Amino acid sequence: MKKRCLIALLLFLLRPAPAPAARLKDLVSIEGVRENQLIGYGLVIGLAGTGDRRQTMFSAQSLANMLNRMGVSVPSTAIRVNNTAAVMVTSSLPAFAQPGMRIDTTVAAIGDASNLQGGILVLTSLRGADGQVYAVGQGPVMTGGFSAGKGGATQTVNHPTVGRTPEGAIVERAAPSVLPHGVVRLQLRQSDFTTSSRIVEAVNKKFPAGTTTARTENAGLVSVTVPAEFAARTTEFIAELETLQVEADRPARVIINERTGTIVLGKDVRIAPVAILHGNLSVEIQTTFTVSQPAALAQGTTEVIPTTTVAAKEEKARNVVLKQGATVEELVRALAAIGSTPRDVIAILQNLRSAGALEAEIEVI
Repeated sequence: MKKRCLIALLLFLLRPAPAPAARLKDLVSIEGVRENQLIGYGLVIGLAGTGDRRQTMFSAQSLANMLNRMGVSVPSTAIRVNNTAAVMVTSSLPAFAQPGMRIDTTVAAIGDASNLQGGILVLTSLRGADGQVYAVGQGPVMTGGFSAGKGGATQTVNHPTVGRTPEGAIVERAAPSVLPHGVVRLQLRQSDFTTSSRIVEAVNKKFPAGTTTARTENAGLVSVTVPAEFAARTTEFIAELETLQVEADRPARVIINERTGTIVLGKDVRIAPVAILHGNLSVEIQTTFTVSQPAALAQGTTEVIPTTTVAAKEEKARNVVLKQGATVEELVRALAAIGSTPRDVIAILQNLRSAGALEAEIEVI
């Protein structure tokens, strides 16, 4: 029983009942409506001696340039501070973001700073891929961790050289998003021919015949013509599309993470009639050291003699028989009943797939 409790087996088991439909907005994204990545270089100040050391030259140069713009002329070679760290600042600009909106930023040290805890990010320009400044970030950095101690006695929790500034950047330029006109192109988050066909059916059923035409371009793209009544109200039309209920089709798949021993099986996995015989073979090698000591006044030396013993133990095979139409739940219960560990389950699933009895795709991550 204790052995079964230690099995780290994660299962998402759905009953044979019909799968609930999902909103269209959870299955697709609108072409042209997307986030844009921003990046910038800045300085974090106010650190308690955990900033960049002398070896990081660019942080001293950046600090000298900042002071020079404020009217303080100091050579970079004369600056020696440990309370400043050079960082890269990244953020995502949401679609249709307007000037004045606030967005979160992520701050990461690029020098040899050991901790950004308690620091403040000074005015930093965030640029897009086109080189334009879209936001400006500034504010306190929250690391969510700490590092304490010196020398060999140190304690580090989480990752103190990366932090966030919640709502620490202000949008200065509108996001380069384009609202579709005339034709709305829906991009499936997971390409599937069956799902795209069901989307077309749901859209054409929602709107009267002749006013709109939805068709599949391929497994990952659906084109929808905007009806004449929504010609000047594209936003409202997209809102109507997003509320449609569509049942997505998911492929039968088994996800295996061998590093953690985690296995995820979907409800659509089916097992063909099969018999499974499973047993364990263990080989134990032990080395013991004995001391051989000569008798008193004897001509000899004390020696340490290693003694190696090898023992092999093979358990009896435990069998599992699955009938036609067996489900994932029945498979897992059967494997748990014979005391299988996650490693055993992974090996059994791979063997089932090789034998053609597992009607699913195995993906190892």
